[in-house]
Amino acid sequence: MIEVVYYFAASLDGYIATPDGGVAWLAPFENSGEDYGYSEFYASVDSVLLGRRTYEQSLTFGAWPYPGKPCWIFTRRDLEVPGPDLILTDASPDQVVAELGLRGLVRAWLVGGSELAASFRRAGAISEYIVSLVPVILGAGIPMLASPGPSERLRFVESREYPSGLVQLRYRAPHFD
Repeated sequence: MIEVVYYFAASLDGYIATPDGGVAWLAPFENSGEDYGYSEFYASVDSVLLGRRTYEQSLTFGAWPYPGKPCWIFTRRDLEVPGPDLILTDASPDQVVAELGLRGLVRAWLVGGSELAASFRRAGAISEYIVSLVPVILGAGIPMLASPGPSERLRFVESREYPSGLVQLRYRAPHFD
């Protein structure tokens, strides 16, 4: 079974970005010298899933932030991609999960955004949620999951707290156990 992990940072009030898609509010935490388990997590995935807006934002970070992993970019637009490991798709979450399996991939990082994560959740395709709650209240913005979906009870796996005040929570969807 393919694992799809929604690994993301959110403000204490549940937003992954400001209303205009900005993530500058994360900079003080990213520059703290702590990687919050990111290196270990990145080594555990073999593919990356991004929505178009998240992909376009990733291009502004300088070096490509997801090296060495095939990346599916969900879009209906014809975008220019800077490398062979970047795959444009307008397929459904179920179709992409099947494609991952056909390629022998077993664990994908669902980077975001909010609408893409909601579509994977509605499809029952997210096996694990890892959220880093950042001690910031944005007041408005892009929520961690866009549109409503069915109720889903998750199983708590672990929590980690960091000196910066960030708390990382890990939950598993029981139908993947």
